[in-house]
Amino acid sequence: MPFVVGELAVTRAPTSSSDMRQLASTNPPTHAALRVRAPLPGTVIDLTEVPDPVFATAMLGPGLALLPTAATASCEVTAPLDGTVAALHPHAVVIQDADGRAVLVHLGIDTVRLDGRGFRLHVALGDRVTTGRRLITWIPQEVQATGLSLACPVIALAAPASNVRSLATIGNRVEQGSDLLEWS
Repeated sequence: MPFVVGELAVTRAPTSSSDMRQLASTNPPTHAALRVRAPLPGTVIDLTEVPDPVFATAMLGPGLALLPTAATASCEVTAPLDGTVAALHPHAVVIQDADGRAVLVHLGIDTVRLDGRGFRLHVALGDRVTTGRRLITWIPQEVQATGLSLACPVIALAAPASNVRSLATIGNRVEQGSDLLEWS
């Protein structure tokens, strides 16, 4: 079933960084400010601290990252905004709002290598979701045990950096559902 991201009709979920860049480059300009909520609790870190150059250089767009507590046995990830599930993997989800703005939530770094182990999906591609709806459950303990980073980037895909403002302070802990970003 195809889904639309910006002006692009996509028939499969993006599977690589170049697919995500293509998806990101299709977002149209926005009109009203969008509040992006924290999809999980954690400590706010700057994207430059994420051990992946695609995120650290904001190649896909501006944002922040959250560092969950490593000892967490289970962590539910919730929708950071109202919209449609535009891309979905066990370790990542893109939610697109009605204006075409898309937000990526990526759980850990290089977690694609886990082939879904430690992740459970609660939504399907194309589902309409509201802010706070459970999307994915994952186990940070298991991810950390593999030696992978727990950093969870939350990215405003293809947004001009000047249009995205942090509502959370680097180094502070945020609760799930707290204001994280504003995209104008």
